[in-house]
Amino acid sequence: MRVGVHINRFDHSGGGPALGAELAAAGGAAEAAGVSWLSVMDHYFQMEFNDGAEDPMLEAYTTLGFLAAHTSTIRLGALVTGVTYRHPGLLAKIATTLDVLSGGRATLGIGAAWYGREHEGLGVPFPPVAERFERLEETLRICLQMWDPTTDGPFEGKHYRLAETLCVPAPLSAPHPEIMIGGGGEKKTLRLVARYGDACNLFTTSPQEVRHKLDVLRGHCDTEGRDYDAIRKTVAYGGDPATEGDLDAFTRDIAGYTKLGIDTVILSPRLGETSAWMESFVAPAVQRLAELD
Repeated sequence: MRVGVHINRFDHSGGGPALGAELAAAGGAAEAAGVSWLSVMDHYFQMEFNDGAEDPMLEAYTTLGFLAAHTSTIRLGALVTGVTYRHPGLLAKIATTLDVLSGGRATLGIGAAWYGREHEGLGVPFPPVAERFERLEETLRICLQMWDPTTDGPFEGKHYRLAETLCVPAPLSAPHPEIMIGGGGEKKTLRLVARYGDACNLFTTSPQEVRHKLDVLRGHCDTEGRDYDAIRKTVAYGGDPATEGDLDAFTRDIAGYTKLGIDTVILSPRLGETSAWMESFVAPAVQRLAELD
């Protein structure tokens, strides 16, 4: 099992002026630690359960572009972009730009969005959940069409209409940037993973629950005629041991997931400064999980 890191706090003790140097150091430390994935959240406001909307929040893709310039091997993505945040054609261009400038290291992480306050706060439409899922599926289709070198024609959907799906330069990733769909909804989200996703992201609720979600995904793959094993399975871990640096407790928490075919556990520490933590905790965690395989 590989280790990823999700940066979800930007409340550096030095404030905004210190964030650039800290993020650059975090990228270098992550690669030195053997981390395979580095992500940031995509929100306008900090989440209510993560100290509240008034806490610092950086725009995700600007931050990922910065991290691309300060790393060379690690895969980069948002965990995850809400479908309502950007027009699909623009989102495809943004993800393509990250892929090109990072040398083919971009993942498009995407989901149906949920945080109503930030939408209302910045005046961004926040349709009902059923419509958001319709928009999510159309967005996935648009991205795949824009990344298809054989077509640059129109797209006609219920919610989006594009006269030309031009995307030049093309992504460096073949056949296109990885698509990671976040969430464990059994009727809609996991069906979209089976139909369009290259990777999924679930929460570490319990090994039993994750096993159930993967069984549901396998069923959707059978229905869609999709190879279940071709989908990369990841889980997000935000437990206290990661933040507190308790390697033994973290290992106990994760041990039950090692037999489920999980490719990557993505650590989500509640820290505004992660570069030193990468060295003190993440590097040993990478080694510890390698020993569990």
